[in-house]
Amino acid sequence: MPRALVLTGDAAEELDTMYPYYRVQEGGWDVDVASRTMRDVQLVIHEFDPDSDAYVEKNGRKLPVDVPWAEVDVELYDALIIPGGRAPEWIRVDDDVRRITEHFFARDLPIALVCHGAQVPAVYGLMKGRKTACFPPITGDMENAGATVIDAPDVVDGNLVSCRGWPDMPQFGRAMMDVFDKSVAST
Repeated sequence: MPRALVLTGDAAEELDTMYPYYRVQEGGWDVDVASRTMRDVQLVIHEFDPDSDAYVEKNGRKLPVDVPWAEVDVELYDALIIPGGRAPEWIRVDDDVRRITEHFFARDLPIALVCHGAQVPAVYGLMKGRKTACFPPITGDMENAGATVIDAPDVVDGNLVSCRGWPDMPQFGRAMMDVFDKSVAST
C-alpha cells in the first residue's frame, strides 16, 4: 500500500490539513503525520470576516502525530503533503524539515502544497522554475523564489500539485490523487 507523509506543525490550517489527510486514505493510501514532537498538533481555523482586512484565526482540532521530524525515514514514503496555515512559516527553519522536503524534490516524488505550504520548499530554493498555486498574499514570495504562480484551484507541474487554500479542495483533491496514483502506478 502506498504511503504519504504529512509534514506539519502547530497552527496548520485545519481544512488544509484534514482534507488531504483523509483524501489520501480514501484513495487507499496509508498516511503518517510528522511534526517536531509526538505531542498532538494544534490545528487552527481561518475564517474570512467582512469586518477584518485579514482572515481571523481560532483553535481547531488536535491532530495526533505519528513520527517526529528527526525520526522520519524518508525511504518509507511515496508522497509528501505540506498543508498551509501559519505552520509553514516556522517549520521551514528546522533542519529535518529541510532534509525531508529536499528528499522528495530530489527524487521527483509527488508533493502536494496547500495554501502557505509552498513557503517550505521556496525557502530552500526548490520552487525555482516551477509552477505553483498559493494563497494570493504570498504570490510575491513565490515569484521571488523563482516560481511562476498560477491563480487556479489545482496546479500540476510534473510531480508537484498545489492549490490556493481550502476552498479549492474539491479540484485539488482530485488532482492530488491523480498525481499520487500515477506515481505509484509507474513504479
